[in-house]
Amino acid sequence: MKTKNVIAIALLVIGSLVSANAQKLSKFGGLTEKKIGPKTIKVPYTDMISYLGYAAPGNEDETKDGKKFYYIYVWIPAVAPELGVRMMSPVGKTKIKKATKSKAYADNASSKEYFDTYITLERSDIFSKDKISEAAVSSAKWTVLERNDDSSEMPKQPSGSKYNSLLRYKSEVSNPEKALSVGLYRIGFTTYKRGEVKGTFLAQVGAPIKLPGVVMAKTIEDLKKGL
Repeated sequence: MKTKNVIAIALLVIGSLVSANAQKLSKFGGLTEKKIGPKTIKVPYTDMISYLGYAAPGNEDETKDGKKFYYIYVWIPAVAPELGVRMMSPVGKTKIKKATKSKAYADNASSKEYFDTYITLERSDIFSKDKISEAAVSSAKWTVLERNDDSSEMPKQPSGSKYNSLLRYKSEVSNPEKALSVGLYRIGFTTYKRGEVKGTFLAQVGAPIKLPGVVMAKTIEDLKKGL
């Protein structure tokens, strides 16, 4: 085999290893589309909040329909026309600016474990941050607005499968239960198949307008600290 061919193959192998460790996230666009030349793109969200976490067996928040669910709580301080949520596992070497990093993530950032993400966007009937408490959240009514399992828009996992998740939800103003009003929301996540959820993850919430004061946290205690 010629030296040039050997070098070329080596570069391809190195490139594949790098891409496996550093999943490349594209810009997070909303439902609004814009035509630029021959291409039609989704207009990127102008407001984004990111959370880096680590899920481990035994730390789930609830078992629902036989699946172990984990929750990330989000306080939305203003009426929003649309929200987008996406989740990627593992985080690997992907760099995210201004992300909230949980202690669990900091302790396990080098972990190569990951899971097949399945996400939901849920809205509670808590509309005032003064009403937020562990007891209120546990007894709140939660409405699932949207859900997603696999998204072709998300990077592949190290296995080569596109098992990362992305959803978009447009507010239904005429329906109070489905409107994106001020209030407490949560991102639910688990795996599509029943089993353990384990690995690092990146969760992001995007909006087409600026929403000053959005807070995102794994626990109600941490959420209240940020309000």
